[in-house]
Amino acid sequence: MSLIDTYFNEILSRIAEMCTTRRQQIEQAAEVCARCLMNKGVVHIHDTGHLVSAELIKRAGGLVAFSRLNLGLQIDNPNPYRESRPNPNGPQLGFIPYALRAGNVRTGDVLIIGSVSGRTALQVELALQARALSVTTIALTAIAHSSQLTSEHPSGKRLYEVTDLVLDHPTDYGDAMIDVPGVEHKVLPASGVLAAVMLWAVTAGIIERMTAAGMPPTVYRSINLPGGPESVKAVERQYAERGY
Repeated sequence: MSLIDTYFNEILSRIAEMCTTRRQQIEQAAEVCARCLMNKGVVHIHDTGHLVSAELIKRAGGLVAFSRLNLGLQIDNPNPYRESRPNPNGPQLGFIPYALRAGNVRTGDVLIIGSVSGRTALQVELALQARALSVTTIALTAIAHSSQLTSEHPSGKRLYEVTDLVLDHPTDYGDAMIDVPGVEHKVLPASGVLAAVMLWAVTAGIIERMTAAGMPPTVYRSINLPGGPESVKAVERQYAERGY
């Protein structure tokens, strides 16, 4: 069997596994997000920089209501002496409450935080500060991988341990899936594809629930179809007016 066939077999088997073993998680997340949108809240998506950070934003067939939350504090002050010695006070994360307020994240919203490792201090603190604002937090992560890693957050907690809900995609420890003779490490990661599929499944659940409730969500049409640019502007105006 070719490596291409092996890859397809492996990734498809994991997607099928999500459909059964993660179904309750997906349904719970869809319910929370649908309820949020029908109450004129916002579903924010923050990712550490992989596929999910852009996959659901302004996509044909996707929800106009999804909002991409990017945040960070850019400081450039290199010093080899200090860089070789960790800060005894730990990572400086005091800007996150301000970033949430500046990003218009409000009580009643939902924040989905994607991190396959779930170990970074910023993502853990983001979840904690969002919960302090009564924002429902959802971790999009891989517990099989994350649970074997050491957290960088002062609490020692990983992302899946501090959020309200968890979307746990079946990514193995180390992320890569397949051993290839002659290659030192496993190849072909699972996390990006699985995280994206999992969130599209959540989106399907949101659309189903909102439509059944008589509040079908505003959805993008492809910008590349005839009249596409005008359609995109129209649905964005519609969403701005009605909030879902």
